[in-house]
Amino acid sequence: MSDIEVIETVWIPMPDGTKLAARLWLPETARTSPMPCILEYIPYRRRDRTRMRDESMHPHFAAAGYASIRVDIRGYGDSEGVSEDEYSHQEIQDGHDIVQWIADQDWCDGNVGMFGKSWGAYNAFQVAATRPPALKAIAPVMGTDDRWREDIHFYGGCLANDNFWWGSIMQLYNAMPPDPEIVGADRWLDMWRERLEGAEFWPAMWLEHQTHEEMWRRGSICENYSDLQVPVYFFGGWMDLYRDTPFRIAEHLGGPVKILMGPWAHLYPHEGVPGPKADFVGELIRFWDHWLKGIDTGLMDEPPLRFFLQDSAAPSGTHLQRTGRWVEEPSWPSPNIAEQTFWLNDQTLGETAQSGTAMSICSPQSFGAAAGDMCSFAIPGDMAEDCRIDAGGALQFKGSPLTEPLDLLGQPSVDLTVSADQTQAYVAVLLVDEAPDGAQTLIARGFCNLNHRDSDTQPTPITPGEDMTVTVPLYGTGYHVPEGHRITLQIASAYWPVLWPAPQPVTLMIKSGMSRLTLPIRVQPDGSAEPRPLPEPEPPNAAPRKTHVRNGSMERSVHTDLTNGEVTHRFFLDGGVFGPVGDFRLDDIGTVLSDVSDRRYTIHPGDPLSAAATMEQTAGFDRDGWSAKIWTYSEQRATATEFHLTSRLKAWSGGELIFEEEKTHTIPRNGM
Repeated sequence: MSDIEVIETVWIPMPDGTKLAARLWLPETARTSPMPCILEYIPYRRRDRTRMRDESMHPHFAAAGYASIRVDIRGYGDSEGVSEDEYSHQEIQDGHDIVQWIADQDWCDGNVGMFGKSWGAYNAFQVAATRPPALKAIAPVMGTDDRWREDIHFYGGCLANDNFWWGSIMQLYNAMPPDPEIVGADRWLDMWRERLEGAEFWPAMWLEHQTHEEMWRRGSICENYSDLQVPVYFFGGWMDLYRDTPFRIAEHLGGPVKILMGPWAHLYPHEGVPGPKADFVGELIRFWDHWLKGIDTGLMDEPPLRFFLQDSAAPSGTHLQRTGRWVEEPSWPSPNIAEQTFWLNDQTLGETAQSGTAMSICSPQSFGAAAGDMCSFAIPGDMAEDCRIDAGGALQFKGSPLTEPLDLLGQPSVDLTVSADQTQAYVAVLLVDEAPDGAQTLIARGFCNLNHRDSDTQPTPITPGEDMTVTVPLYGTGYHVPEGHRITLQIASAYWPVLWPAPQPVTLMIKSGMSRLTLPIRVQPDGSAEPRPLPEPEPPNAAPRKTHVRNGSMERSVHTDLTNGEVTHRFFLDGGVFGPVGDFRLDDIGTVLSDVSDRRYTIHPGDPLSAAATMEQTAGFDRDGWSAKIWTYSEQRATATEFHLTSRLKAWSGGELIFEEEKTHTIPRNGM
């Protein structure tokens, strides 16, 4: 790719005078023959933290005849300013203005495409909804259209502990310095101090908003799908967090929509784990060629929706590969999907309702030891383990062994008639594939805050003992259940450490034959053609780009203190978010990066008010003549009426402590 010009830093002026930093890849011919541009717009530091990942994509776009640009959000990397919050009005307006700036450059022909994973997917959706004229198509990867239903903050109206841990990750990122080599040795320290002094503790800020209010409507394109008019190619994974968005956007967006859902964790498909990987870059180039260059690549003639149906697999916290098959659908809802109902009878799932028995469960507060993470990063141990580990703490409903296999595609749901003995409670529902040997593999799960049974905006207390009828949607799945296996349902009143517990231990009561499970069953249409094979991704660039300086390590464990009964989940990672890589030097810029985090969730099985979440992190940047280090600590606890959070932050320049701060936050509980 020697015919590509790489510009390390391009400055993009915003209307208020703030300058945003970008890295730009230009084909040689772009200066004389303007071409479309591909934009990625995220906070994760294009100069260092995402440098290697960026190089697995952007140079390939440039080699295919596109300018390609990676922009740091205001307040991150070398971009000026301070970040207010994720997806702020300012951030989205900046994105709109970036698109216009790109279109005005002499190397751009006025056509812009936008893509990105996670935060980048949100921004692709949200910037497109502002309708910048030059933005012609977007490719969101693993993001959502609905920040209330499917973000890290609340699941089914229940407070997710991801609100704490991901907010703590951003506590660290919000405090990272610009690079003096880029912004200047005379001003980098002032820019850094501005960030340190302006940083808010986001977990507490987010926790101030415990209902479905404007905070979460902002940037949720589901509030008005008609705002988004450009073609969309959405990429997702069954081990990722955002499993439902593809079904909603396929149903509700008015413009052309393509979907590719693989078995992947929170990774780009060309890096996809569990495999098989897919040539994400090649797929995108076909998409961009069609919508930005007007080349008929045949992509839009194919069925618009493609899903990977995973074969049943033994439960494991680590899956490197999943077997299965690709299937295609013409639309969503699909004519190939039919519903099948199973009634929750006396500890069984039946095709007919059998009323009579009343069943109760008061789950230990530690129920969830096998849960893994809601969003896997494909780090060993972060996927769900054997559900038998927790089974004794739940009501179990087992179907008969299947006489023929079932293909599930879509969102299962449970219509539940339930009562509780407390004024505040939630329900956790797990859909499980039980093998003939008894092993239980998680298929999907869902949650319902019973205080939100009537409204997500106005929580109402439960009347103890009164029956409530609620629908619990489980997250989307594509899964093949073999003949001889059993469909099993687990229902619990706690789910630690995925969800923050209700204030008191809760006993749920369910009466036989009054609740039902609905499964989306896919039937293969007669005469359907095999999907086009997805090519394997190209081998990565073999040129050395980093040197390991120090090996990393990790620990992921569940520990029970037999002297006091406390259960602690620990996740220690020496090497960042994606794996124990230790310290490494980016050879072309000479910077050594280091990241260490230690996250712990502790609870006593009998006491929800014993719940505690803590996270300690350090990050370092070292190069000849420059050294910067950040340390953060965060903690969350609760009483029956309040949340209590603590945040601490320290920063060092060249070994000298230049900033230290501690904040405490007390936030009333509102149905959480």
